[in-house]
Amino acid sequence: MSRRNTAKKRFASPDPLYKSRLVSMLTVRILKSGKKTLAQRIIYQALDIVKERTETDPLNVLEKAIRNITPLVEVKARRVGGSTYQVPIEVRAYRGTNLALRWITRFSRERSGKSMSMKLANEIMDAANETGNSIRKREETHRMAEANKAFAHYRY
Repeated sequence: MSRRNTAKKRFASPDPLYKSRLVSMLTVRILKSGKKTLAQRIIYQALDIVKERTETDPLNVLEKAIRNITPLVEVKARRVGGSTYQVPIEVRAYRGTNLALRWITRFSRERSGKSMSMKLANEIMDAANETGNSIRKREETHRMAEANKAFAHYRY
C-alpha cells in the first residue's frame, strides 16, 4: 500500500454482447483458470435461459436479482479490550454489488443440476423472485447485524 496516494478505482469494461458492466463483473466471478471465453459463454447461455423462461429482458432480471441480493448492512469483527465484537456497518454500493455477485456465483455452483449455465439461470431467477440461497444469505447477514446492533457504537 502506498503512503502517498490512494489507488484509483478501476471499473470493469462493459461486456461485448450486452454492453453491461454488471455482466462483465459477473464474468470475472464465474472465471476459472483464466478461461474468460468459457465464463462468458456460461453467462450468455444463462441469460438466454432466463429470457426463454421469463420472456422479458434478461438484463433487467439480472439487475433486479442483484438489487434483491445486495445487503444494506454487514458485521465486521472489531477487537476492543481483549474481546472481539461483531460490529454492524453499512455496506457501500460497490461492495454490496460485489457481495451479491459473489453470493450468486457461490450458490449457483453449489446447486445440483446439469450445466453451470442452467444453475446460474435458476439462481438469478430465484433471486429476482426473492427466493433462493443468495436471498437467504442476505437475510442472515441482516439478522446478524440486527442482533449485534448494541455494538454499533464501536463502529470505525
